[in-house]
Amino acid sequence: MSAPSIATAPLSAQLRERTRAAHERAESVPFITDLMHGRLDRDAYADLAAQQYGIYVALEAASAELVGAARGSSLVFADLTRTPSIEADLAFLHGADWREHIAVLPAARAYAERIAQVAGDLPRYAAHAYTRYLGDLSGGQAIKRLVQRHYGLGEEGVAFYTFAGIAKPKVFKDTYREQLDALDLSPLELEMAVDEANVAFELSTALFAALGERHHA
Repeated sequence: MSAPSIATAPLSAQLRERTRAAHERAESVPFITDLMHGRLDRDAYADLAAQQYGIYVALEAASAELVGAARGSSLVFADLTRTPSIEADLAFLHGADWREHIAVLPAARAYAERIAQVAGDLPRYAAHAYTRYLGDLSGGQAIKRLVQRHYGLGEEGVAFYTFAGIAKPKVFKDTYREQLDALDLSPLELEMAVDEANVAFELSTALFAALGERHHA
């Protein structure tokens, strides 16, 4: 998409096109590529799940604030809620007393804190919801299959990637993008959303890099 056309494109298109480089950097961190190619172990995957928990607690607390709001409530879908699924995964991967055993990285805390800081800011909330949930429904589905294949997991341990209430992810993602575009953000708010989505990808990159320091191929 050319520069003049992207400048007038709807929010969902701008988020996709203008975060492409940051998104690719996050996906290419060695920890992620090693995990997806089966070069790590189940402990590495379990650690990733542990780091994600606080991020989704923060994101879904922000979502709860939008329920019934004049703007933004259209982005809140009960079927997207991930925290109970992550809790189930952590109980399976780390044991019933998982809260006592997981070691949360500073990079994961920073990510969760950033979401909490911008929770009442619709453009920035939209950026974080977009990067997380649409990613979970897209590349996340490939991650699920690869993790199951390489680390001997069935459905237990990968509940995070299972959206029981969403039968057709592509249809849902299209609907979600339509809701993003219907927010009718001002030009300034649109820029804020794009900037924050890039921040979100950079926070993911930092987290994956930190995980890579713990887990080596």
